[in-house]
Amino acid sequence: MMRLKMDGFLAGLVSVIFVCCCQPTFAQKGWQALFNGENLDGWEKKNGTATYRIRDGAIVGISKLNTPNTFLCTKETYSDFILEMDVKIDSGLNSGIQIRSLSLPEVNNGRVHGYQVEIDPAERAWSGGIYDEARQGWLYPLSINEKGRKAFKNGDWNRYRIEAVGNTIRTWVNGVQCANLIINLTPEGFIALQVHGIKQKSQEGLTVSWRNIRIKTENIADDRWKPDNDVEEVSYLANQLTERQVSEGWRLLWDGKTTEGWRRASAKDFPPTGWQIENGLLKVLPSEKGDPNKGGDIITDREFANFELELDFLITEGGNSGIKYLVVEELRQTPGTGLGPEYQILDDDRHPDAKNGIDGNRTAGSLYDLITARNLNEPGKNKRINKPGKWNRAKIVVNGNHVEHWLNHIKVVEYDRGAVAFNDLVAKSKFHEVPDFGQASSGHILLQDHGDLVSFRSIKIKEL
Repeated sequence: MMRLKMDGFLAGLVSVIFVCCCQPTFAQKGWQALFNGENLDGWEKKNGTATYRIRDGAIVGISKLNTPNTFLCTKETYSDFILEMDVKIDSGLNSGIQIRSLSLPEVNNGRVHGYQVEIDPAERAWSGGIYDEARQGWLYPLSINEKGRKAFKNGDWNRYRIEAVGNTIRTWVNGVQCANLIINLTPEGFIALQVHGIKQKSQEGLTVSWRNIRIKTENIADDRWKPDNDVEEVSYLANQLTERQVSEGWRLLWDGKTTEGWRRASAKDFPPTGWQIENGLLKVLPSEKGDPNKGGDIITDREFANFELELDFLITEGGNSGIKYLVVEELRQTPGTGLGPEYQILDDDRHPDAKNGIDGNRTAGSLYDLITARNLNEPGKNKRINKPGKWNRAKIVVNGNHVEHWLNHIKVVEYDRGAVAFNDLVAKSKFHEVPDFGQASSGHILLQDHGDLVSFRSIKIKEL
């Protein structure tokens, strides 16, 4: 532990020393300058019409009303690299550093898309987090890294460090690690400096500045910083576990290939129809009410008590499904059913159930018919859910009586199933006649067949 603290201290000290230098020696150890301090040679502007100026050896982006996001992009592309720069931004503006990004005529008329390292002076303080511009949205918000949220200093210069090596992207702000992402979506692309689009006249003319921009693309292994083990690793590798996840006790709950470990609820075998395994996806197939080929709900063979469950789901328009946990079953029940608290999966915009229940407690991420999913990490913001046709990530945490629902790394539900308030909610719900609903000490995990096409992948669990 002392060694880890010392490593973090030294990394921070190196960053501070570098920030204090007026002009670093880029040639040292193979570093190259991406900006010469005098002009924008090697860069080109894409998409919006915000202005970029050079002031006191820095690139200054100036916000402009009624224009989309603007990007100043390198003409060269990069795959594996270490990138460093200083960043300063006015309050009221949002920005980012694009890496491994693309602009293709056949994709949304050339809109810049790809990984973006956030510059965020707002109250939520997600600077250093990783957003997927014009694709999947937030990949690594700092809702899962409280220490990282404190690294950025508003109104001052901040040193950013980004390491993109293979399928790993790590970020630091002022020597504090903010993100640790594993993803294999885009292996190479340009680097870009974003001026975010604005909607209010009061935001016009705000600035974001970058200076001391340098990159290293060769012999980078020895220069990589030691990751902070307190910073959560987030992986988007389908149906795979990383070495760190294995060491932390995670295991795949579905192997991505077979039905092993799963069966039909209240039955002994996996349903012969209604479910399909295809290209690493576990799919519940569409069916009408009374369809003899309907598969019914499937559950794990094993029961679980205290755990973290994580999976990705994808629904089609109007889709409905759910993840039940602490499921209690009896073989005399109707095959294909099981009772337990439910993490709702739903197309809120198109499925009528979103308007049923009370105050939206049947919408996506909610504790079905009991507690409405809300964004508990960003004051005043709606929950962050990707539309049908795009993947979403669900996480359920059960630790004794304490339960949490997370949607795309945002906490949306938190409750104590032993509290009087929870029992009062059950008494007013459709489960009011179910004895001790939600009180089982352990139970199965269940994936629901609601008659709509839904795909699941990367189902994994860690017992606590």
